[in-house]
Amino acid sequence: MLKPGLNLQLGQTLTMTPQLQQAIRLLQLSTLELQVEIQQALESNPMLEQVEDEESEADTERLNQDGELVEGDRMEATTTSDEVIPEELTTDSRWDDIYEPAPTPKGVDDRDPLENTSDDDGEGLQDHLLWQLHLSHLTPRDQRIGAALIDAISPDGYLDGDLETLAETISRGEDEPVGVDEVEAVLHWIQQCDPLGVGARDLRECLEIQLRELAPDAPARDAARAILEHGMESLGKRDYKALQRQSGVRDPDELARALDLIRTLNPRPGAQISAATSEYVVPDVYVRHTPEGWRVELNPEIAPRIRINDLYAGMVRQVSDARDSAFMRDQLQEARWFLKSLHSRNDTLLRVAEAIVHRQQGFLEHGEVAMQPLILRDIAEVLEMHESTISRVTTQKYMHTPRGVFEFKYFFSSHVGTNDGGECSATAIRAMIRELIDDEPPNKPLSDARLAQVLADRGINVARRTVAKYREAMHIPSSSERRQMASMPTGNK
Repeated sequence: MLKPGLNLQLGQTLTMTPQLQQAIRLLQLSTLELQVEIQQALESNPMLEQVEDEESEADTERLNQDGELVEGDRMEATTTSDEVIPEELTTDSRWDDIYEPAPTPKGVDDRDPLENTSDDDGEGLQDHLLWQLHLSHLTPRDQRIGAALIDAISPDGYLDGDLETLAETISRGEDEPVGVDEVEAVLHWIQQCDPLGVGARDLRECLEIQLRELAPDAPARDAARAILEHGMESLGKRDYKALQRQSGVRDPDELARALDLIRTLNPRPGAQISAATSEYVVPDVYVRHTPEGWRVELNPEIAPRIRINDLYAGMVRQVSDARDSAFMRDQLQEARWFLKSLHSRNDTLLRVAEAIVHRQQGFLEHGEVAMQPLILRDIAEVLEMHESTISRVTTQKYMHTPRGVFEFKYFFSSHVGTNDGGECSATAIRAMIRELIDDEPPNKPLSDARLAQVLADRGINVARRTVAKYREAMHIPSSSERRQMASMPTGNK
């Protein structure tokens, strides 16, 4: 028979406090996400305020590392205008009723001149084509057909779908059925629009459209058209002997000039016009070389500088209402936690960056061939942190070095053993393979097996299939393809 009783047991459990959860979440945010998080905190917590750029450094140091206020002079609220805000305003008052907006100078563009902006407000390929369609003298019926065709054009500029299916689809909204010949006629008109070659149904048609618009006496124009008409498959395989036979272009110099002309054509005309905006990488840390060695510094521009609002913090003890006082105390505590989490994030980010730089000094000084093998556990052991923390810090964080901007994870790679018992990173092996291929004789390219043998002679044991995997990852053709490219006719003969 079971009887109720009391037992005392000892154990350890890990409790994720709200403060720890917030610190972990901030740690894994990218620079742009962190800026959004800080902006949301500024808008939701009245105890936080942003530090203006013109304020002195002495005024900004209001907190210690625990996020607590440092005793000192309190900032007083001031206005920068000579006008005085009325003490009482009607409920329907507007800002414009009190202050007159400053006039904007005409003809002045206040955009950042270094920012990649465009005046088309993100116009895409379809919008660009529709704009030309609306300016045309086509009949309303043909304009409706053209709009349907433009809607079926892919971002690269090619027409998706066959004309028969498109004709059936367009006919559903017309009183009179639309014929395939009508659709094809409008398609030919679209193919002459900007960018030239848009609306093609395949690569050959796309290139032929562009060739047709060249002057009749353009050098090698006819030979290039013959190659596209009869030798597209051989052109893709780089089989130049078959290409000469199929196209009828026997003269090697003429063939070379025709191939040079084809290379000037755009196989993806729609890609010239894209609504996508450019995204820039903002480095989290800067690495520079000094007489004392390599130095790592946080980027001061990655996030707005914030602090506790002294005026509101001083009102916590002055509020008589218990509910309001409790609210303000909670907001003040949350603000302190947030600032402390930001400080912890920056400190951890800097420590990890310094550990990576210390381990990869060879890369900074000599390039990829000197990259050392590195895994998350190595940095975790040096800093006495968990691997998951290192993983969060190195994700979507970027380092600006004299050799370029790299994500933290770029410096981590697998490794293979060497004959002397050492290790070589995969990044260094890829760099060696690229150097060997760059220095190979053009008419005798190195095969993957030969590359593996050369690396083995250097003490690096890499299988042939591993070499092939690294080569393909770098988008380097195989030895047979490189040999065909070396034998390709050139117009410089």
